[in-house]
Amino acid sequence: MADKITLRLVTPSRLLLDEEVDEVTAPGALGEFGVLPHHISFLTQLEPGEMSYKQGAGRSHLAIGGGYAEVLDDVMTILADAAEYADEIDVERARRARERAEKKLDELSREDKEFLAVEAALRRALVRLQVASREARM
Repeated sequence: MADKITLRLVTPSRLLLDEEVDEVTAPGALGEFGVLPHHISFLTQLEPGEMSYKQGAGRSHLAIGGGYAEVLDDVMTILADAAEYADEIDVERARRARERAEKKLDELSREDKEFLAVEAALRRALVRLQVASREARM
């Protein structure tokens, strides 16, 4: 059997994934990173973004809302604030969230205490729309 890594993805509401995969790409706090079998152990913070993993010839994409990732002994455990596959994303809801956030950002200055939270909400909505659009193209 070819080398694999176990990928476990957990959100506060469910165990979303527990599979043997060939590789994982995730949005780290310092930028996107990839994990292959026999990867060095590490722990990192995740940013809202697109995560993908490869199993054989197929690649799956998910939107994640931030969290933490640990790689240890060929097991990658992701504790995500939120995560969903492309086909689970309510595109209209994500569009409305994007529009609300964009409108609110137009009204705020960078010094407003709400600014960072609204900017993060916009980033999450944009990621959800990006991942959902992948499903539409496939």
